[in-house]
This record gives sequence, structure tokens and C-alpha cells, in this order.
Amino acid sequence: MNRGEVCSRIREIGIIPAIRVSSTDEAHFAATAVAYGGIPIVEITLTVPGAIKLISHLVQHHPKMLVGAGTVMDTQTARQCVEAGAHFLTAPGFDPAISQFAAKANVAVLPGALTPTEIAEAWRTSCDLVKVFPCAHVGGDKYIRSIKAALPQIPLIAAGGVNQQNAAAFILAGAEAIGIGTQLIPTESIERRQAERIHELAQRFLGFVKDARHRLEVHKEGAVTHK
Repeated sequence: MNRGEVCSRIREIGIIPAIRVSSTDEAHFAATAVAYGGIPIVEITLTVPGAIKLISHLVQHHPKMLVGAGTVMDTQTARQCVEAGAHFLTAPGFDPAISQFAAKANVAVLPGALTPTEIAEAWRTSCDLVKVFPCAHVGGDKYIRSIKAALPQIPLIAAGGVNQQNAAAFILAGAEAIGIGTQLIPTESIERRQAERIHELAQRFLGFVKDARHRLEVHKEGAVTHK
């Protein structure tokens, strides 16, 4: 799957589950559970023990799953992730060297940024989408709406503090996708191997995204009609 196809798939699903756990087994369970729940995208953070080997395993054994590497902090690690087959790279912050490396490797890159200056700078380095993190702590959906008003050409991912109460609001504010961690894949559900609970939450969050996008379409159609 090429860079453009990866980005199209992320936009289509609208959710990037972030997996940050203490063991490879837990991460593997979480990844497969959320994928079978209807969200075939996972971000394996490099804080997971054996994360790069797990990324390689998931890519090889789950060909329909988009597997990304999270918390990528330098180009050497980025190269290892790409060699393992990672479909996209992301991190809480922005490093232009990583974005430039990803562009040359034809791999999607979703750098983290927070301020308008950081977001604009990240976009200028050929990134695909910008992850606004941690957006819930600086105004939530209102902050995303403000950024989109000022920088409408930049596709944003809202991450950091996204939950069932505000997921739809972030999409309505203009986010292309939302990044979710334990609100989608609860630690307790992983520890107890409660796959059905994760499936249920995946479907719920997919519903939030779908309903919000439908509301946006209705609003656009109404605006056109009244012109």
C-alpha cells in the first residue's frame, strides 16, 4: 500500500487507535481486537517492548491492517520502522528530519504539533496530516475549529483527550480523524482479554465519526441550497 492509499484509508476510517501497553502480547491482543471491531488501523507506540518486531509481525500476518509506528523520535528509529513495514510514522512532537526521511521513503508521516506556528511548519515539510496533540487540554474541539479557520488547507488529526463525549465534536470542528488510546482500548479490557468490549467501543466510535460526517454533509447541502 503506497503513501497516498494509506492516507486515504486513514481519512476514510477517521480513527487511529494508539496502543501503549507494557508487553508485546498485550499490544498484539489490542491491535487484533480493535481491527476485528471494525477499525483496521493501529499505531504501535515504540514504548511497547519489542514494538518494531510486532509491527513487522502485524504487517506480515494482517495484510488488511494499517500498522503505524508511534513515538518515533529520530531518523534511525524511523528507518527501522520503515524496514519493518510500517505504513505510517507519527510522534507527539515534530522533527523535520523525520518528515523529510518519510517523504523520501514514500511513507506517510503524521507529526505532532500544537501551536499554529508548529502546525504550519510541520505542514511545510511534506507531511501528510498533522496530529494536534494534546488538543483536549488547550480548548478541545474549539481549538481545532480555530486552527481550521486560520489554516483550512492543513488536514488535522485531533489527539490527546479524545473520548466518547467529545469524539463527534472534533470531527464537526474539522478534524480529518481522531487519535484515541485507552478510551477505545481500555487497559482493563486488555488485561482481562475482553475482545468483545473493545469491539463494542470500536463500533461506538465509528458511529460517532459517521454521524458527525453526515451532519457536516447535511449542513453543506443546506448551505448550497440557500445560496
